[in-house]
Amino acid sequence: MPESTLIPLWLTLKVACLATLASGLLGVGLAWWMARRRFVGHALLDALLMLPMVLPPTVLGYYLIVLVGRNGLLGRYLDQWLGINLMFTWQGAVLAAAVVSLPLIYKGARAAFEETDPRLAQAARTLGAGELEVFWRISLPMALRGITAGLMLTFARAMGEFGATLMIAGNLPGKTQTLSIAVYDAVQAGNDAQALWLTGVISAVCVLVLVGSGRLLQTRH
Repeated sequence: MPESTLIPLWLTLKVACLATLASGLLGVGLAWWMARRRFVGHALLDALLMLPMVLPPTVLGYYLIVLVGRNGLLGRYLDQWLGINLMFTWQGAVLAAAVVSLPLIYKGARAAFEETDPRLAQAARTLGAGELEVFWRISLPMALRGITAGLMLTFARAMGEFGATLMIAGNLPGKTQTLSIAVYDAVQAGNDAQALWLTGVISAVCVLVLVGSGRLLQTRH
């Protein structure tokens, strides 16, 4: 495999893994909470959590710039207080991929939690178990296959992220250039052979992930 492919492949895998971890922790926690609670604004919050799935990635990228850019709502404080700047960095690419892929794990995990028998959790509570114990010992094990399938889809989506990543992380070869951006670069340069090779690599990885997640979902059902 040529070095021009290895570098963006390694960066893409690193970004996708970290984005999956971040969105997985947040998405599973929110899914469990939303599946077990009903409150004023529940439908609105659910819609906001699903919004990255339907908004154009460039719009999400712009929102991220407004939020964490050097002069953004949070970015200015991150820069002044902690010396953290996410613009044009691979960490910014992780943030973009995590935001874009969050709805996949959130929706999958919430559906898995809602399919679990609530009587088991209630029985555990009557025996003195707290909410965290119910989560770790009852809800999470029963929903694990659905959550795992959601995480695999999240990983695949994070690997293919383009628009929001380009907006916030830019296109810096060896630093922020992921596989999808490298494909765009190759096409723009008229390097069809490089573009074909890169698309083949990312397509193969995504197909393997989709086949694996599909088998998990079939096993669960």
